[in-house]
Amino acid sequence: MSANEIRKGSINWVGLAPVIYTIGLFVIWEAAVWIFNIRPVILPAPSAIVEALIKYWPAIQRNSIQTLFTTTLGFGLAVVGGLALGLLVGWSRVIYAGLYPLMIGFNAIPKVAVVPILVIWFGIGTIPAILTAFLIAFFPIVVNVATGLATIEPETEDVLRALGAKKMDIMIKVGIPRSMPYFFGSLKVAITLAFVGSVISETVAANTGLGYMMSAAQSQFNVPLVWAGLIMLAIEGIVMYALMAWLEKRMTGWAHRSQLGNV
Repeated sequence: MSANEIRKGSINWVGLAPVIYTIGLFVIWEAAVWIFNIRPVILPAPSAIVEALIKYWPAIQRNSIQTLFTTTLGFGLAVVGGLALGLLVGWSRVIYAGLYPLMIGFNAIPKVAVVPILVIWFGIGTIPAILTAFLIAFFPIVVNVATGLATIEPETEDVLRALGAKKMDIMIKVGIPRSMPYFFGSLKVAITLAFVGSVISETVAANTGLGYMMSAAQSQFNVPLVWAGLIMLAIEGIVMYALMAWLEKRMTGWAHRSQLGNV
């Protein structure tokens, strides 16, 4: 009996697993807070977080939309810039050798240390959050695209050159298609990092967004509201990650073995 037949004739536990595990986590969390009598200022119960979500929903909704906007815009800039630079870096070994150490050095700098510089340049507000999201999501895209181009088999290049193909032909017909699975795979990592960048900037230098809201709630010891902001960030991150995973499957399904879908 095949895996598809088993799923048709019984409960699809794979599909239900995320829901079951999530509910189980919150049930254990609620029970632990109640059994060990943990104070809300230390760890609020899920029920208290739900109450905060309901009570402060207008503010949570407004700030969630702002964070999603800045993250999406910064991520979009990272996709365009990362793809372009990745193709450039992967195109030439000289450019790769020259730029790669610089990119590694810049990526090693904590982005929270860059935010004050962005504030000096652009002031407090949305632009530093967008740029921070861009900067933190940019590197994984560049690296993956460049890796896809740089790992073309030498034998393939030799055969194509023997057939009269130029370097541009090899890049367009072999290199770019080969790098697409790397590119779309990197989007799942980059979108989660973009949320991190946005929240870092909003916490330090913004007057709106989930990062700003959580920072203000923390200063007032409103811990359930802080956790409500974290839950909204998690939801937005999961939705955007799922969207990137869907794009990856849609655009590069040919690069994955069909047997893996049944494991």
